[in-house]
Amino acid sequence: MELDETQKQRLYEDGYVHLPGVVPRERVDAALRAINASLGSQGIDPAKLTTFRAQTYTPELRTAPEITGLLNETPLWSLAESAIGPGEIKPVTGGQIALRFPVMDTPPEPRPHIDGMYTPTNGVPKGTIANFTALVGVLLSDLPGTHAGNFTVWPGTHHLYERYFREQGPQALLEGMPPVDLPEPVQVTGRAGDAVLVHYQLAHGIAGNGSPHIRYAIFFRLHHVNHESLHWECMTDIWQEWAGMRDIVHAPAGAR
Repeated sequence: MELDETQKQRLYEDGYVHLPGVVPRERVDAALRAINASLGSQGIDPAKLTTFRAQTYTPELRTAPEITGLLNETPLWSLAESAIGPGEIKPVTGGQIALRFPVMDTPPEPRPHIDGMYTPTNGVPKGTIANFTALVGVLLSDLPGTHAGNFTVWPGTHHLYERYFREQGPQALLEGMPPVDLPEPVQVTGRAGDAVLVHYQLAHGIAGNGSPHIRYAIFFRLHHVNHESLHWECMTDIWQEWAGMRDIVHAPAGAR
């Protein structure tokens, strides 16, 4: 399965594309069963909650086939390859189990960030930027409305940040989020089995969860096979690692 031209156009313009129903229900259920069984048998250590929120819940499942199979054994892999290039993505051996629990107060508004920036709890070494090529998110629970722990994006900010890093240098991200004017955010809604393919450099965040339900999702970080050598360059040339997007990127503006 490949992204069609319309989907690639959305990815180019907005920095992300929503892929409805791409993960089969049986794989969603297998992942949910594994996560809930872990929570039921081991619970959650309150002392580790901050780290779990920043990194992953049920860390013993990160590399389990119930998790990795959501990407590696579904059309998601070929869809990602159609944008980045066949054989151009490093093997993915683990995912982030991302749960968002309901809050009793008014849920906070999402705050934008770019992945790979150091925080005291996310495991990124201070003084480094752990960037990558693309983020893939898989919904394991239905999200029919907003403010329910939704993955949130600021469409088009990948282009804004590309321009900023061309002017200031990509190492400017070490000083904090670029001070640019942002568009209105979009809280992604959908059903279990939906996925999103997101450019690394798109501003994104998580909405607070004012719903009655836990939000279940899995996130995968994809790296181009040559990412180490393109580490800084791909922040000022944001489609450098996306061979499957070149026809769209280089098309005349009026033809897109």
